[in-house]
Amino acid sequence: MATSSTAELEAAKPPHSGGKLHSAAKLLGVALLVPLAVAGMLSLFAWPSANLEPRDLPLGVAGPAQATGALSTKLEQASDGGFEIHQYADEAAARSAIEDREVYGAIVTAPDGITLLTASAASPLVAQLLTQAVTNPDGPLGGAGAQTGADTQAGGNALAPPKVVDVVPTTRDDPRGTVLSVAVLPLVFAGIATGIATFVVSRPGLAQATGLLVTSALAGVAAVWVAQEWLGALGGDWWVNAGAIGLTVLAISATVAGLGAAIGPAGLGLAAILMMFVGNPFSGVTSAPELLPSWVGVTGQFLPPGAGGSLLRSTAFFDSAAATQPGLVLAGWVALGLACGLIGVRRHRAARTTT
Repeated sequence: MATSSTAELEAAKPPHSGGKLHSAAKLLGVALLVPLAVAGMLSLFAWPSANLEPRDLPLGVAGPAQATGALSTKLEQASDGGFEIHQYADEAAARSAIEDREVYGAIVTAPDGITLLTASAASPLVAQLLTQAVTNPDGPLGGAGAQTGADTQAGGNALAPPKVVDVVPTTRDDPRGTVLSVAVLPLVFAGIATGIATFVVSRPGLAQATGLLVTSALAGVAAVWVAQEWLGALGGDWWVNAGAIGLTVLAISATVAGLGAAIGPAGLGLAAILMMFVGNPFSGVTSAPELLPSWVGVTGQFLPPGAGGSLLRSTAFFDSAAATQPGLVLAGWVALGLACGLIGVRRHRAARTTT
């Protein structure tokens, strides 16, 4: 009788009730986690772009000491510390500073008026911002350049509007610099994909490192063929640009594969998240590092996407000026990835020994 009663009770239970509750809990977890993930990713990508403004943006002033001193004071007051002012003796010195990537632009004062020197190749957005700030009375600086220019003329007579000269322009085929601005995301994808694929098909060691190097070099060649040969969006030496892109892809892929070797699959995910959801939006390639919130701009330049974008700008438009720092950053990430790969080699050897 007891056995019969137990059987009847079991039969009376709803079928798979425990399984349904487990599935419902999983669905609830997904319903909660996905919105949180979307909010987090949107914040990482959108928040820096929504807070663009000059933050110690290097800007030059050139001309007579009395005029540049007054202009520097006006710019610092009007921008509330947004500009880091560099003073130069004349227009030639200011042009050299722009070409060496010391400043993004310069305001040159002269008895006959004001000249604004920009470099759209350094950042089309900054060039536009400076043009508006200096020439537009309703701009962020209230037309400071035009006002100061009028002040430099004896008698205070009105002068012609400031002239704008693009010292280092983008290419004719890509006047807005769009291609370089959007190039970082495909390079991040390429680096992550290369790192994961190499991790999957080979063990840590010399063969894996060689595979990363060869694949990254070929990626650099392919990218430059598209951006420079086909689209005409890059200037400079073809092979130097290919090397800059290849080094960027190598820094990302070596880090992904290295952390995978040292930590396991979790390392792949950690590296991919770091490069895609931190390095990419913090890179400042679409604007400028000095327009991002300060810690974001600094952090981005020490990650491969930001360093790679800065390096490519230098090689493509500035004859490799200011290329040392981003080059060293990328080399450091390559070294980190290879070092993690060596840890992975030891792990594999230890695993084989224990078995």
